[in-house]
Amino acid sequence: MFLDRFHSVQDGHVHISAPQASQFAKEIAGDFNPIHDPDARRFCVPGDLLFAIILARFGLSQNMTFRFRSLLGADVPLRFVETESGIDVCDDAGKVYIEVTSSGARTEDQQLIEDITRAYVAASGKNFPHTLKPLMESNGVMFNPDRPMVMYESMSLALNNLDLPSPDLELSNATLDAAGKRGNVLLEYQLTADGKAVGEVTKRLVLSGLRPYHPDAMASVIEEFYRLKARGTAVPPDTKNPG
Repeated sequence: MFLDRFHSVQDGHVHISAPQASQFAKEIAGDFNPIHDPDARRFCVPGDLLFAIILARFGLSQNMTFRFRSLLGADVPLRFVETESGIDVCDDAGKVYIEVTSSGARTEDQQLIEDITRAYVAASGKNFPHTLKPLMESNGVMFNPDRPMVMYESMSLALNNLDLPSPDLELSNATLDAAGKRGNVLLEYQLTADGKAVGEVTKRLVLSGLRPYHPDAMASVIEEFYRLKARGTAVPPDTKNPG
């Protein structure tokens, strides 16, 4: 399956190395957030990769919510524990990184799950600068240009049914609520299949280190984003998980 390159399974645990996580962010999600660079001081595994692995392992349900409790670093052995309402993703010490709740009909059709995953995470590649830049500008705030932090708080989806040929996401609404140095972003999408509305998807993001909007500083951040994008998806080789 297409996720095999981006994680490994050892002794019943899922392992995600920094190069694997970074490759997924760049290649699949089009996400060049510096926090996903393998050598980042505060490196974290992208939430979209965890979302994708959960769907691949446990299936797609009509209603699902993913709540991100802690940032996940590289090479943490993960356990996926089924609960009454869904799944907890945690380490051996019991620290929970994601809580998943699900309900309704469920499918394990891997082709459908891959199609949904690719459509879902591709939307992340449009978060910055396409959506967040004008949203911050209109609200007169921006994140720290020297250390831009954009993190997931939660993601959810509500599907009318599981008949989803050629799924796609279209952004329908975006809002930013600034409170001190923290910004809460709500992104709402319409999920379509063969051009027909079949459900809704929401993503809640957190921006940290808010300050007054500065056009020149934002222009520098955007320039760096496109520089990284032009460099491509290459990341340092993964010596722990070769191939």
